Amino acid sequence: MKKLVGSICALATPFRGDGLDLGAFGALIDYQLAGGTQGLVVAGSTGEAHALSEAEFECALAFALERVAGRVPVLAGTGTANTRKTIAATRRAQAIGADAALVVTPYYVRPTQEGLRRHFSAIADEAGLPIVLYNVPSRTGCDMLPETVARLAGHERIAGIKEARNDDARVAAIVALKRPDFTVLSGDDGTCAQAMLGGADGVISVAANVAPAAVRALCDVALAKNAGRARELDEKLTELYALLGAEPNPIPVKWCLHALGICLPDPRLPLTPFGSKHHEGARQVLSALNLAAVQSRHSSVA
Repeated sequence: MKKLVGSICALATPFRGDGLDLGAFGALIDYQLAGGTQGLVVAGSTGEAHALSEAEFECALAFALERVAGRVPVLAGTGTANTRKTIAATRRAQAIGADAALVVTPYYVRPTQEGLRRHFSAIADEAGLPIVLYNVPSRTGCDMLPETVARLAGHERIAGIKEARNDDARVAAIVALKRPDFTVLSGDDGTCAQAMLGGADGVISVAANVAPAAVRALCDVALAKNAGRARELDEKLTELYALLGAEPNPIPVKWCLHALGICLPDPRLPLTPFGSKHHEGARQVLSALNLAAVQSRHSSVA
């Protein structure tokens, strides 16, 4: 697998009725590729992996791989709170053809650092795909420390990490582990520009769902270490970042995609539709980014 760099979109999963909306999913993938997105994640937390059946996971991944046709890497979100289940899910992703697996730290069970090392080592040993570690303590209640990442980074099948903690010291400690075969990716849109200016290789982004070209442009200048231009572009996206954090992810992003004519707005329970009090402000944010024009590219969503 080529090293993961730049703007990688954590795709939302469109639904219609009780099933997947593959027409909308195809439109979203096309929108990403047209906007310059450099990689895609299927069935991550933004993709409501918790709400997908095994059959839906396999269908969405196979569909994305066929639609992308090798143009960018496709990662499958395969992490669970159990090592054996994660290995099984990752093997299914390998069989379908995923380029890599994005594997979140086990949620709820709160393993020790040694438990995390053994968990990820077992997955890398047995699951057959390159693994991108994913640390997001705000969602999982589990924080994988840099020293544990350092112990895992030497494994030949552990390709990198998505680090979603947004403090400078953590980012610096993780960036210090970077090498040609181990990629460091930000998992936080609001601080990704600073992370890339500080040495990270890119971002796995929620905002890219809505504004792929703008996030790609930000990544390009930040990776080129053009700090002034990166901060300028980042400033233009701050209201979008705030909007996408107004309610739990992916509630706002799905509403925005609906406003852009790409898919229906509603997530699956226990997530609920985006609160109406946010709608007018959200429309203003999209308009300010000149994103309303996306509607003309896709058939209307009823």
